[in-house]
Amino acid sequence: MLTLRGYCYLDSLQPHLASFIGTTAKGFLPVPGQASLWIETAPGMIINSLTDVALKATDCQPAIQLVERRYGALELHHTDKGQVEAAGQAILDHIGITVDQRTKPRVISDQILRSVEPYQTQLINRFRYGQMILPGESLFILECEPACYITLAANEAEKNANVNLVEMRSIGAFGRLYMGGSEAEIDSARDAAIAALESVSGVERK
Repeated sequence: MLTLRGYCYLDSLQPHLASFIGTTAKGFLPVPGQASLWIETAPGMIINSLTDVALKATDCQPAIQLVERRYGALELHHTDKGQVEAAGQAILDHIGITVDQRTKPRVISDQILRSVEPYQTQLINRFRYGQMILPGESLFILECEPACYITLAANEAEKNANVNLVEMRSIGAFGRLYMGGSEAEIDSARDAAIAALESVSGVERK
């Protein structure tokens, strides 16, 4: 049985998120301002045919196509938002469901560490692929399910606050986001990220 775990449309990739994708993805890399669509499925193998359908129907480029043991993930982007929307519709038509049948995201955990200590920033910076976090900055950590929706949280947080994207994991059982910045900006980023996730329609996970 196919489950559309994630269907996440981003109208305009923010600079930090677009650059982060560029450091981690192996496909055709996006640039800031492009529209982006993230698809997550279970089982994972169907993501191959969904990529095929989307690329034959539109001029979108894929940055990510990944099959894990249980889940598949796909990212598509284009400067023309209509192309990205058409790719999404082609995928939905192919699997015979509507966007409201996607899994609704839920926040698993969120926390803010204020004025992070120097030794902890060193630990965090060892595993990050984005910006470094500096001693004295605040750190926002968010975990959500399904994983792909963490991209929406990251994008909306960056739209609404002057923060740095330290690390993001958008594939797997859970999505995780680490953002750094001043205390006030981190508070704004958290509010925007959680509000974005709560605004997504879909089917509640059982």
